[in-house]
Amino acid sequence: MNKARRKQIADVISALEDLREKVEEIHDEEEDAFEGLPESFEGTERYDAMEEAVDNLDDALSSLEDAIDSLECAKE
Repeated sequence: MNKARRKQIADVISALEDLREKVEEIHDEEEDAFEGLPESFEGTERYDAMEEAVDNLDDALSSLEDAIDSLECAKE
């Protein structure tokens, strides 16, 4: 791989790392809110939606990390 394509990949990695940080912030805020729900909310629609949102954000973070790792390997 030539230097120009490595630079392009490095730029994409940087952008993905910025996105990962933003998603991680959202995840942490949502997880804090979810964990702060009173026990009386368990089993409610709101509880389930918040739990699903946290799970989906976990999946998104994992996917972003996988993409970054793959791009790091590709530029070597």
